[in-house]
Amino acid sequence: MTSVVGTAALTVLAVWVANLSTVQTAFARVPYLGRPAPATLANGDLVGAVSTALVVVLAAMWPLFKPRPRRILDTILLTHKRVLLAMVGLAALGYYDYSYALPRSTLLLMTAALVAALSAWMVAIRRRPSLQTRAVIIGDDPEAMEDLLGSTDAPVLGYVSPPSSYVADEQRAVGAPTMSDGGAVTHRLDELPNLGGLSRLDEVFVKHDIDTALLAFAETDRAEFFGTLDECYEHGVTTLVHRDHADDILTKSTAGGDIVEVNLEPWDWQDYVAKRVFDVAFSLSGLLVLTPLIALIAVAIELDDRGPLLYSQERTAEFGDTFTVYKFRTMAVGDEDTTPTEDGENDRITRVGRVLRKTHFDEIPQLFAILTGKMSVVGPRAAWTDEETVLENEAESWRKRWFVKPGLTGLAQINDASSTKPKEKLRYDIAYIRHQSFWFDLKIVIRQIWKVLEDASKALTNQ
Repeated sequence: MTSVVGTAALTVLAVWVANLSTVQTAFARVPYLGRPAPATLANGDLVGAVSTALVVVLAAMWPLFKPRPRRILDTILLTHKRVLLAMVGLAALGYYDYSYALPRSTLLLMTAALVAALSAWMVAIRRRPSLQTRAVIIGDDPEAMEDLLGSTDAPVLGYVSPPSSYVADEQRAVGAPTMSDGGAVTHRLDELPNLGGLSRLDEVFVKHDIDTALLAFAETDRAEFFGTLDECYEHGVTTLVHRDHADDILTKSTAGGDIVEVNLEPWDWQDYVAKRVFDVAFSLSGLLVLTPLIALIAVAIELDDRGPLLYSQERTAEFGDTFTVYKFRTMAVGDEDTTPTEDGENDRITRVGRVLRKTHFDEIPQLFAILTGKMSVVGPRAAWTDEETVLENEAESWRKRWFVKPGLTGLAQINDASSTKPKEKLRYDIAYIRHQSFWFDLKIVIRQIWKVLEDASKALTNQ
């Protein structure tokens, strides 16, 4: 309720301040933005503008009203995104129905005020972890859960476990008693309440104000494991594992102790902001500069075989999530084979498609996925969801690539390691995960741009 009332009050204040004649006059002096000349609203029109802005902003900000212990940076970025969405909504509403239109100057000034004010407000009232550690065990491996209980000093409130079908047949169900070496029955897990299944993890984190999660999964390449990591990351929950069950790609280096921390966010916040700003700037610049080329490609595809312009495919994202990726269509319409093949071995590739693949121009639509945050410029290449099983069978620990956001290019791509060589590709992707940094990303981007220019030159010369 506090977040709703605060958002409503700040929205009303922002529209009122933006409508002041002194503010409008000052804004008129700003080059480009202050033209055409600003105009203040009369009392009746001002009430209508405030009412319209209030409804649209509250609707856009609705996801932030749910109490969640988000990180400060995540709170700020999400607030900015929702405020910009509200601005687009107000602009669209005014375009289709002029009676609801806000003056351009008022809309811009109100947006700037809300970006700053609402970010500060949401950070100030965000739900913070309690002063005392509140931990929960999450997993499907009873032995690992017992190890964690015996190795941690943190107060464990309970455990969260998937259905017993996820536990191997030779293992007992989570929470069932075991026999100690002396033959006595122990009930360490029975002493803890079962807080629910993995589907209720979000609710458990919020309801019990959890700030620490101890993971105990028998298999760390299952969707349940990565889904848990995703929830922990979204809620800012510290994630711990037993050293014997740790993956050295994820864990932070620690001195001694059986419990180690999982490094869900390997970037410092400064590097994270720099990476996101670079992603947005790169994708926007690319889309603007390549607009004439996009139009030319669209015409070429249409003249080639009259098929669809774009090709869509479900691919795997960070922590096992999925998203739809779009590319310029390079093959004749038909069923796909999940087994990766080289371009020269695929007779479904069209004439225009061969040129697009050699020049990498078929990748241009993926800039939209980067702009929306589903991909990054640099990261492991997102694999087709139906292809994942084939690749996992050939390359052990293939899902370690899920630990970071997928990218348009990466260390594997600049070294010509494709899905036809999954083991080699995995080695490069793991090397990137271990050494990733903003400056490493820049080096990869520079090498990729040079490679694209070389490939494009060769492809166009040979046509």
